[in-house]
Amino acid sequence: MKFDIELVGKIGSMALIDKERNMLDYSLIARLSRELRPGYIWVTSGAVETGRLDYINRTGEELTGTDEDVKTDYSAQGQSILMSTYRQFVDPKYSLRQVLVEHQHFNDDEKREHLKNMLLRSPSQNAIPIVNYNDAVSTEESRRFEIQSLKNKKAKVVECVDNDETASQIACLVKAKNLLIFTSADGIYKNPKDPSTLIKEIGGSTIQEVLDNITECENYCDGASRKGANGAKAKLEYIKDAVKNGTTVHIASAKYTIEEVLSDIAPCTRIGVR
Repeated sequence: MKFDIELVGKIGSMALIDKERNMLDYSLIARLSRELRPGYIWVTSGAVETGRLDYINRTGEELTGTDEDVKTDYSAQGQSILMSTYRQFVDPKYSLRQVLVEHQHFNDDEKREHLKNMLLRSPSQNAIPIVNYNDAVSTEESRRFEIQSLKNKKAKVVECVDNDETASQIACLVKAKNLLIFTSADGIYKNPKDPSTLIKEIGGSTIQEVLDNITECENYCDGASRKGANGAKAKLEYIKDAVKNGTTVHIASAKYTIEEVLSDIAPCTRIGVR
């Protein structure tokens, strides 16, 4: 099977935060950034939390206002910090390109094609796209209204309510060989409280068998790492489209390197046709 992009990777907000020091984990971003290269597309969460921590460190207090306004303001503040941090540690011979997306970029054929072509041009231009959802300009109310309007017109709608979904849709868009989702856990567990129950593989001899086994594993998933997150069950649902496209999915802890996960050195949940 021919693939156009080697890897779409995604890291979650909580995996980016040093919880003991209540700040962005710069050493983790430095390590990951040094592995990024053309042929990789990186989806990064963390703008809102990064902006929140930066604001608190500068002012000594949290923002006040509606949840929507606070999220918007933190996101706008955090985006610049995330990009400057990635830029600081990615190999200087590579270009970095910030790509802020919304659900409309996946549900409109013309915008979808424009996004796809830009992403596919990047490897030949020695560039690495860094993708995030554009929280700073997209309100929850308007997003719900727009998505409902789309659902009234078409059966399948991309919502991008979570960057796991965004990463999976980008993997489909660019025909990625691998989709790597970094989290704060080693993968999917039969019992999240028991590390020995890590599911190392969700496979099958056919794509349909893999999809059926993913659905079965969703029964083991419950809860989420933070308010607003959708948890492991949602991750498994989101990656089904990528699996249908022939992509191999890896769900792993961000404490490991990209190479360790892709080469099966690190523990993770690997999902795909055997």
